[in-house]
Amino acid sequence: MGYESGMGRIAREHEIDEARIEIEEPKRAAAGVEAVAVALKRAVQNMGVARSGRALLKLNQVSGFDCQGCAWPDPSPEHRHTAEFCENGVKAVADEATRDNIDRDFFARHSVDELAEHTDYWLNRQGRLTEPMVLREGATHYEPIDWADAFALAARHLRAIDPDQAIFYTSGKVSNEAAYLLQLFVRAYGTNNLPDCSNMCHESSGTALSETIGIGKGSVSLEDIHRAELLVVMGQNPGTNHPRMLSALEQAKKNGARIIAVNPLKETGLVRFRNPQKATGVIGRGTALADLYLQIRTNGDLALLQALGHLLLERGAVDQPFVEQYTQGFDDYAAALKELDWEKVDAATGLSREQIREMADLLADSRATIFCWAMGLTQHHNAVATIKEIVNLALLQGNMGKPGAGVCPVRGHSNVQGDRTMGIWERPPEHFLDNLQAEFGFDPPREHGLDSVAAIRALRDGDAKVFWSQGGNFVSAAPDTSVTEEAMRNAALTVHVGTKLNRSHVVHGREALILPPLGRSERDLTGGTPQRITVEDSMSSVHTSMGPLKPASPHLRSEVDIICSLAEATLSADLGIPWSAFRADYSEIRQSISRVVPDCAAYGEKADQPGGFVLPHPPRDRREFPTEAGKAVFTVSPVDVLQVPEGRLLLQTIRSHDQFNTTIYGLSDRYRGIENGRRVVFLHEDDITALGFAEGDFVDIISEWEDGSERQVPTFRVVAYDQPRGCAAAYYPETNPLVPLDHTAEGSNQPASKSVIVRLERADGTRTGYLHPSDANKMVSEGRGDEGKRDVQPHQLS
Repeated sequence: MGYESGMGRIAREHEIDEARIEIEEPKRAAAGVEAVAVALKRAVQNMGVARSGRALLKLNQVSGFDCQGCAWPDPSPEHRHTAEFCENGVKAVADEATRDNIDRDFFARHSVDELAEHTDYWLNRQGRLTEPMVLREGATHYEPIDWADAFALAARHLRAIDPDQAIFYTSGKVSNEAAYLLQLFVRAYGTNNLPDCSNMCHESSGTALSETIGIGKGSVSLEDIHRAELLVVMGQNPGTNHPRMLSALEQAKKNGARIIAVNPLKETGLVRFRNPQKATGVIGRGTALADLYLQIRTNGDLALLQALGHLLLERGAVDQPFVEQYTQGFDDYAAALKELDWEKVDAATGLSREQIREMADLLADSRATIFCWAMGLTQHHNAVATIKEIVNLALLQGNMGKPGAGVCPVRGHSNVQGDRTMGIWERPPEHFLDNLQAEFGFDPPREHGLDSVAAIRALRDGDAKVFWSQGGNFVSAAPDTSVTEEAMRNAALTVHVGTKLNRSHVVHGREALILPPLGRSERDLTGGTPQRITVEDSMSSVHTSMGPLKPASPHLRSEVDIICSLAEATLSADLGIPWSAFRADYSEIRQSISRVVPDCAAYGEKADQPGGFVLPHPPRDRREFPTEAGKAVFTVSPVDVLQVPEGRLLLQTIRSHDQFNTTIYGLSDRYRGIENGRRVVFLHEDDITALGFAEGDFVDIISEWEDGSERQVPTFRVVAYDQPRGCAAAYYPETNPLVPLDHTAEGSNQPASKSVIVRLERADGTRTGYLHPSDANKMVSEGRGDEGKRDVQPHQLS
C-alpha cells in the first residue's frame, strides 16, 4: 500500500476524531473464534493468502522461525500444534511481512517535517523500508544512500568523537548472533554504552532477582507452569501481551491448579479463555482462569506481599529446612513483618482483610507455587523492593528449585533476555570482559556505560554525539517525550536499523541514517548460503530461527551483515577480529559465543537440536544461589503508601490489544470494549461522577510532581471501567509525556510509568497547543481531517 492508496482507509480511522471512538461491552472471554478470524483477516490483508500460509505454518515451528512478538516459550517439539501461534503473533508477522513497501519516491514526496506530523500508527502502515536512506545536514528530505557510503558516514562520525560520546541501543527483537557482534564491536570501539529495551521493561526484575537469588532470570520452565498447584499472576495482562500463556494456564487448570490474579483492571484474559485449538473453546464457554481476582489499588503490591508474608508466618506455613539450608536474612525479615502496619496495608491495597486472608489460605495450602509478573510491577518507584517481596514469599515456602514452583518474570519482547545473555548491558560483569579479552586479544573498557535514561540525559546535555539504534522505536518507548525528542535532535548523527518507518526516524540528529535489515520472517542468504539465527525465551530456552519468505527488497541486509560492515568501516584491521568470517558463516559467531558467553559451551551444536536447549540456572537446577553469601537472601523493605491528593488519580500506562510495545497495529482494544481510537482514559464510574464528569466527556490529563512541575496530554475521552476507586489507565506512548525522565525505580533506574499522579481538566478549548474535539469533527466533515496526523506535541507546564 502506497501513501495515496492508503488515504481512503486512513480517513475511515481518524485518530484525532476521538468522538468516533466506539465504546462497547468488554469481552467476557479471551481468544475464541473471533481471535482466529481477526488474526487470519489481518494476515491475508497484509501478506496475501499464499504468503500467509508459508509464514504461519513455519511460525514457532522447530524448522521455522521464532515469533517477533513476546518471549513466551514454545512447547516441546512433540507437543506443538500446526498452528502454534496466537492472534497477536499473527499481527506481528503480518506487520513485518506485509507486501506494502516504501521507497525513495515516498521520501521524495514527503519531507521529514511532514512525516513528523504523522502518528506512529500511520508511519508504520506505509510499509517496509527497502533501501538505505540518509538525511543530510540542513536537508528537508531523506534521500537514498549506498550501503558503503552509509557505513563510511557512520564511521566518520564515530572516529571523530570519544567512544563514550556514542550510544548503541538494542531492541529485544535482535538475534543472539547480532547482539553478540554488536557488543563486540562497541567494546572494541571503546565504550560500554549499551542500553537496551530491558532498561525500560524488566530492569527492576533483573536487579531484584540478581540481588536475592544470584541470577536475573526467572526460575521456571513451561512444564513447571503445567505442574504448579498455585499460580499467582501479578501486574500482567496475558490475554493481550502474552496470549500463548493462556494455553499454559488452561493446561495448569486442567491439571488441578488454582490461579490468583492481582491487577487493578479486570482483564478479560485473566477471567476466562476460549482456546481456539479446542472444541470447547470454539463452541463452548472456554475455561475459567482466575479462582481469586484481587483488584488491588495501583502500587499496592508491596504492601499486599508483606501482609501475605505476615499471615504465612503467623500460621507457620514455612519450609523451615529450606530456609535454614539455603537462605540468609530470615530472622530480620520475620521480625520486620511481625510489626506489620495493617492500616498501611489497607490504605495501599484497597483490599479487604478477608480477601488478603483468602489469598494467604491458597498460598498456605499449596505445595508448589509460581509467581508470574510483568510491567505492572516493574514500572514503579518501589518496583525492585516489590519484586524482592515476591522472592521473600517464594523462599518462605521453599518454592524454588523444585517442580511446579519458582519465580517467572514474563518478558515482553522475543529476545530481550537473549540480548542480555549475549552481553548487551551497560554494566557487564568482569568475567564476561575477561572472556572477551581472551578470545579477541583487546582489553575491553571496564567502566560502566549509560542505561536508557542516562543516555537521554547525555544527549540532552551534549555529552553524547552519536545515537545508534539496533531496532526498536526509542523515542516512543522512552518517557518524557519532549525531553527525549529534544535530546535526539541534539545529536550529531542518529542511525536507526529498522524494518518499518517509526517516530524515531523523523526525530533525528543533524544527520541521520535509516538502514533497513531483513526481517525475522525472511530468508537470510548472507554469504551466499542459508543462515539461521538463535534466540532465548523468557524461560532460558535457546533455539534456532530461519525465515521462509522472500525478502521485501533485494537491497536489504541482515543485521549481522550491517554490524560487521560498520565494524570494518570504523575499527582498525589490526585488531584482527574476523568480521568477514562472521558475516559469511553465522556458525563462526556461535563458536565464538561458546567460548565467551558463560554457560554456552557447544552453543551451536546444542541450539541445532530439535527444540534447542535450556541454559543452566543454578537456583532452579541445584538450589544453588550465586549471591555473595552463596545463599538466597531475604530482604526487608519499608512500606510507603503513595499519597494521592484529593481530587487526583493514580494513572498507569497500558497497551491496547491492537498493539505490541510501541507498534500500533490498529485502533481496536476489543477485550476492553474500545474500537476506532486510542485517546481514552479509563476511570471507575464513581470517580467519573465525583470529579464532575460524565462518560464520553473529553478531558486533558495533567501529571503533578513534587518539584511543582506539571505535564499535560490533551483531549482524552472518559470511559468507565472496572478498577478500584482512585485509579486510572491510558495507553502509551500517548501518555509517555506525563512521565518525567527522572521518575524511575529505585535501584534499577527503570522509568516508573505505572504510578503517575494526575488531575483531569475538562477539554474546553481554553488551553493552547491542542485540537478541540469540535474542531476535529469539523475538519473531518469538511474533508480536511487526516487520522494519521499526530496530535500537537504535549507540552510541559510550569
